[in-house]
Amino acid sequence: MSAALEVGFGVSETHRVTDEMSPPHLPNKVLSTPDMVRLIEGTCLFGVQPHLEEGQTTVGIHICVSHQAAVSSGEDVVVAGEISEIDRRRLVFDIKVTHGDTLISEGTHQRFIVGA
Repeated sequence: MSAALEVGFGVSETHRVTDEMSPPHLPNKVLSTPDMVRLIEGTCLFGVQPHLEEGQTTVGIHICVSHQAAVSSGEDVVVAGEISEIDRRRLVFDIKVTHGDTLISEGTHQRFIVGA
């Protein structure tokens, strides 16, 4: 793990919501909770990957987030995470998902460094 991965390290990605990310039981095409979680995990995974040693990666071990507003298909969300704690190989991220000024989700996500 590189020295860049320290408390305060941030990751952020913008994602476009697609029809495929919508729950099939809803009449409106909106971001589903499982797809939002997938975006959170992917943002954290790919955000830290360049800072790991060769042969290392991370796996998700815990997630606790809200889902408090809808985002329609075709709109963008920003997934942002900041490392708030590092305990040996465990990384804890404070998470926020936003659409413009609207808070869509907040909470925590933990990943564990495996390999090497």
